[in-house]
Amino acid sequence: MPKKRSGGGLTTTQQAAKFLGVAALSGVVMAGIALPAAGALGLAAKGTVDGFDEIPANLKTPPLSQRTRILDNQGGQIATVYSRDRTVVPLTKISPYMQKAIIAIEDARFYQHGAVDLKGILRAMNRNVQTGGTAQGASTLTQQYVKNVFVEEAGDDPAKVAEATQQTLGRKVQELKYAIQVEEELGKKKILENYLNITFFGQQAYGVEAASQRYFSKSAKDLKLEEAALLAGIVQSPSRYDPVNDTEEATKRRNTVIQRMADVGDIGQEEADKAKATPIKLKVKRPQNGCITAVNGSGFFCDYVRKIVTSDPAFGKTAKERAKLWAIGGLTIKTTLDPRSQAASNSAATSRVSKDDKVADAVVQVKPGTGQIMAMAQSRPYGLDQSKHQTVLNLSVDNKMGGSYAGFQVGSTFKPITAAAALEKGISPAQSFTTPSSIVLPADAFRTCEGAPADDKPWDVENETEEEKGTFDMTSALGKSINTYFAKLEQQTGLCETLTMAKKVGYDRGDNKPLLQNPATTLGGQESTPLAMASVYATFANRGTYCSPIAILSVTKPDGKQIDVPKSQCTRAMSEHTADTINQMLKGVVEDGTGTQAGLSDRDNAGKTGTTDERKNAWFVGYTPNLSTAVWVGSDGARQIPMSNINIGGQYYEDVCGGCLPGPIWRTAMTGSLNASETPAFNPVEVPRAKPKEDKDKGKGRDKPGDDGGDKPGDDDPFPGISIPPGLIGGNDGHGRGQQDGGTNGP
Repeated sequence: MPKKRSGGGLTTTQQAAKFLGVAALSGVVMAGIALPAAGALGLAAKGTVDGFDEIPANLKTPPLSQRTRILDNQGGQIATVYSRDRTVVPLTKISPYMQKAIIAIEDARFYQHGAVDLKGILRAMNRNVQTGGTAQGASTLTQQYVKNVFVEEAGDDPAKVAEATQQTLGRKVQELKYAIQVEEELGKKKILENYLNITFFGQQAYGVEAASQRYFSKSAKDLKLEEAALLAGIVQSPSRYDPVNDTEEATKRRNTVIQRMADVGDIGQEEADKAKATPIKLKVKRPQNGCITAVNGSGFFCDYVRKIVTSDPAFGKTAKERAKLWAIGGLTIKTTLDPRSQAASNSAATSRVSKDDKVADAVVQVKPGTGQIMAMAQSRPYGLDQSKHQTVLNLSVDNKMGGSYAGFQVGSTFKPITAAAALEKGISPAQSFTTPSSIVLPADAFRTCEGAPADDKPWDVENETEEEKGTFDMTSALGKSINTYFAKLEQQTGLCETLTMAKKVGYDRGDNKPLLQNPATTLGGQESTPLAMASVYATFANRGTYCSPIAILSVTKPDGKQIDVPKSQCTRAMSEHTADTINQMLKGVVEDGTGTQAGLSDRDNAGKTGTTDERKNAWFVGYTPNLSTAVWVGSDGARQIPMSNINIGGQYYEDVCGGCLPGPIWRTAMTGSLNASETPAFNPVEVPRAKPKEDKDKGKGRDKPGDDGGDKPGDDDPFPGISIPPGLIGGNDGHGRGQQDGGTNGP
């Protein structure tokens, strides 16, 4: 009885029979004989001979997974992402030493035999019979290439990988047949090129270029003899011959390759001896993969780009197609991100709010007239390590794009939208209302777009303090952020008209649901996102034309072909005159209103503060004619934290307000982003104001009710007969309250 090898392997007789069988089978396939569904070899038809007459297209040009490069708008690299670290290069950019080394050790007769090397099979069989083991294999480099293609296509799916590497007779027949066809259609040089680009070299490096960069920090075209031999030796067992973890074993294997190169005549023995005597000298470059490596805090923007590619139909009709495009990679994605703006926004976002604070912030910049996102930053760093206060929650965007569940209430930053709706309806900026510090509006004061009452109970609206009462026109109400004024203005304008304007300027809910027909919307009661708010205010800067936000300028595939990327859709939301009027009124907010701490002194700028009830969210959204920036500060966890008597960024705040924390962050971001030599101005317009009361002592009487569309001024006007600049006295960022459905919202 023949003895089995230790470990339960085949006997030498069984080894011989196995290799003779393979040799015979190779001869059958090479002869081009069509195998029957069930013949002498007993092969089942399914999974063995189906499709044998056609070579899969992927074997000619396999869709190799490569690095995707994400670039800013200047061409600088933001990050590289990949499922396989690979950079495909032509054979002309691979060192001749590398080409010779891999052939010498893996298939020395590569250029002499066809797809199957019968001589090699017989030699391996003889050697293995003599040793009683498997000292030599018999697969040609072409056969290895075919198997690698199947493994590559399997990706990270364990079941598919197992199927691609199964050692069944049917699988061997299939690989042999494909190897013959590949040789006929591609030729030796192309097969070698494809093989060197597909093969795994350990240390997460796929293909020779990535391997050369990983181990030696150089291109594959510059590999020296001893370096090329090292890489060629790794292929047989990347873990065993890993030079990073086992230099001694890697050196032995490298020297085996070098000597093999000398034995086949690729190099002289003297050169081989010198190379073998050279110690391994690594210059390891660690993998830089994923959005966590993005520069200047742009990891959230990087992930937003990924979400676009995997969700927008422009990149594939189905989710599966888009996921495959991203996984295969090799894309060059040029984005809208401006490096100067991103650096400034990241610096601003981390300047006053620390990563370990109870609250967080977000800063987003949009270029008016283009929809281009110029910057996206926040105080917490991008990543999965919670011990380092990292997060992958993008506080700037909506839920479907990686943001919070619902977004954040926007407070009084919504009020300019109501003002725009009123102006479009023909209501004058001089429209004034005289109100106490709190009012009650009847249940039927607001109607939905379907004509039904918006609520079944009265609406109680309060200003921040009891002192906020009197007569206000649109300009002063924006400057002082008066809740009662905007509740009455929404009533006069119409709830439906206000919501329609909100949709036109790009105001979207953060939970991706339709806007609620809720009167408290005018006080910022519906959640939205910093990106949406930056886009809304960019509409004012762009004189009334809204442009949908975009993050990608171009996408180039590995073959150089361009993908038609989504473009910004620009539509007119309001007249130029309406937008110009809003701009002039919001200039007052940063000049002498609630946003004075944010205002820029060297150029036209405008904006609005916002603080919600209990100061759970604080905002400043502002703009110049060429840049719109939204800043939000608040809770990024499941529980919202009131920002009173709180330390943020090492500073104590009795009460956080839109002008005192988001405002200075906004100013830092804008100052760092804008070019001092480019200072475009808003289009100047005259903004009508409510007529001031005449001095009673002069006996000139009072204004008549309804003059200039205003209510009759009350006796509580502190300066009869004098027009008070907005925000000159008593200004705040309007921490008022407006109640609706049990919720409260402030400016």
